[in-house]
Amino acid sequence: MKIRMALCGGMAALTLGAGTVAAAPPHSASDEATGLRSALDGVHEAGVPGVFAEVRNSGRTWRGAAGTADAATGRPVTADMLQRVGSITKTFTSAAILQQVEQGRIRLDAPIADYLPDLVPGERGRTITVRMLLNHTSGIPDYIPYAFPSLQVPSPKSLDDNRFRQFGRAELIELGLSAPPAAEPGSTPGVYSNTNYLILCELLGKVTGERAEDYITRNVILRAGLKHTYFPTGTDIKGPHARMYESLWGLIDPPRDYSVYNMSWVAGTADLVSTMNDLDRFFGALLDGRIVSRASLREMQRTTPVIELDGSTAAYGLGLERTDIPGCGTFWGNAGTVWGAGTLSMTRADGGRQMSIALNLMRWNKPDGAGNPQPHPIDGALKAWQKEALCG
Repeated sequence: MKIRMALCGGMAALTLGAGTVAAAPPHSASDEATGLRSALDGVHEAGVPGVFAEVRNSGRTWRGAAGTADAATGRPVTADMLQRVGSITKTFTSAAILQQVEQGRIRLDAPIADYLPDLVPGERGRTITVRMLLNHTSGIPDYIPYAFPSLQVPSPKSLDDNRFRQFGRAELIELGLSAPPAAEPGSTPGVYSNTNYLILCELLGKVTGERAEDYITRNVILRAGLKHTYFPTGTDIKGPHARMYESLWGLIDPPRDYSVYNMSWVAGTADLVSTMNDLDRFFGALLDGRIVSRASLREMQRTTPVIELDGSTAAYGLGLERTDIPGCGTFWGNAGTVWGAGTLSMTRADGGRQMSIALNLMRWNKPDGAGNPQPHPIDGALKAWQKEALCG
């Protein structure tokens, strides 16, 4: 899922809009470390049980953590912990699709019906292209409100009902395709939808003859040299990790731990487990042309406006988002969340500065009487962190 407030929210404050950050004068590495430490502590002190991050700047690497991995025992969070990284998975899936484009097995502007006529039948399949799926301009709605129907109330009941449920990818795709269209295919702005990337996983399986997860592992994860990134099986995270506390806009009080969960509901679209070090390594390799060709990277960086799940508009490419910060530069990356865990990873266009951050609390903004999520101290603390991490 995406880190946005409508379904997935609470971390929309992580992305700074244009004009919100001013360039800072150069300072020493020790000053920078002190500023990063203070800003990360601020996120914890604002209400996040545990937060950990990595920042790379001109060959220097800073790692830090603040708070607890387990609120019951006080076990501390550490900077090398594993995290469910949500929709950052989509960047990996997109890179795998672009590799197949390079090999001539997929054409970006071909109708999806050329490859999966039975999965996306009729006029829709003949109109929606692979590119539209990648950049969320297909008009296919998100399946999550139908897989988790209590979210439409809203209520947390579906979260618990689905904790151990094994979803099939075709089952989830059908939920999205059966719902009323979100927009006309190819129209802009696009509308963010997890259904698009489930279809892309089916496409990847069709043209490679193997599970999408297996192909991505061998050709993207291993190619990038990642040692702690994997698609989960079962319900547990295999390795040191924090508990994942979901508030669901105050409907779950106190927040409930969802670190044990069957992730089939987002298989191949938002289920990856990784570390902040691996995410920085991956985006560095991707922007350096070591995962896909430079020509493919240019395609991934061709953005179109896409309406996110909180109603905001992002500059979305093919599995990549662009953020422009005056005085600091253009950054590429992605953000994601699943129940109780949120992650953001951004890399400056020249590769010289990177930031990845993980939180173990989500949807902390309680609604007002009209149902609109209200500001929380965590929002401001995250903005302060991002300013420090990306601009110094």
